[in-house]
Amino acid sequence: MKTLDSIALALLIVGGLNWLLVGLFEFDLVATLFGGQDTLLSKIVYIIVGLCALYCLKFFGLLSRDNHEH
Repeated sequence: MKTLDSIALALLIVGGLNWLLVGLFEFDLVATLFGGQDTLLSKIVYIIVGLCALYCLKFFGLLSRDNHEH
């Protein structure tokens, strides 16, 4: 499970950095790398990053649990 957590977190960070680029420079790295926002490959990347975000919601429960132990 730790491997899946690490992969999900890494992809979520990549997605966050992509949004930072979009917000600051109007540059979508995913779209640039995979041929535009509407290409199948770009959509797959966006979907995977979104699923990682949903998966990483479980980390809030872990943070709450850690705070009660200390």
